[in-house]
Amino acid sequence: MSRIRYHVACSLDGYIAGPKGEFDWIPSDPDIDFAALFAEFDTLLMGRKTYEILPLDDPTFGPLYADKELIVVSRTLVPEEHPRVTVISVLTPDYLEKLRRQEDKDIWLFGGGELFRTLLDLGYVDTVELAVVPVLLGGGIPFLPAPTPTRRLRLIGHWLYQQSGILWLSYAIESS
Repeated sequence: MSRIRYHVACSLDGYIAGPKGEFDWIPSDPDIDFAALFAEFDTLLMGRKTYEILPLDDPTFGPLYADKELIVVSRTLVPEEHPRVTVISVLTPDYLEKLRRQEDKDIWLFGGGELFRTLLDLGYVDTVELAVVPVLLGGGIPFLPAPTPTRRLRLIGHWLYQQSGILWLSYAIESS
């Protein structure tokens, strides 16, 4: 069964995007192998706001999405207007169970603190993989918006990227 992994960059003060949704504060690090990272997943699950800024046509990053199933959770997008993605309006445990059973690789919870909170509340996040960027934004889109109950995590991996100072942390979510 596939795991759902929340893999995201986050500022040291807990934001996944700046106040206007910007992510230009995330440094490029040549030691991060994006092709290898993307190869771990066959499905990317995201919210509408993340989808709307996704660089699908970018010559550098666009090819990374080419063979992935893209699922967008949105109550406002019209599915027929977005043929490249699967648009669903509501995440249910039945849908998530079916998704986890049909995938060969893991599912990347690709963006959105609110979507993370929803899946966490439903009990459908297996790991939290955080690339902590050494920057203080002072505001923006939070890693995990309140309110949410306390969750215990267990460290399962870590790595320091010396050039950028990014600290990658991987945690398993402990059972409640």
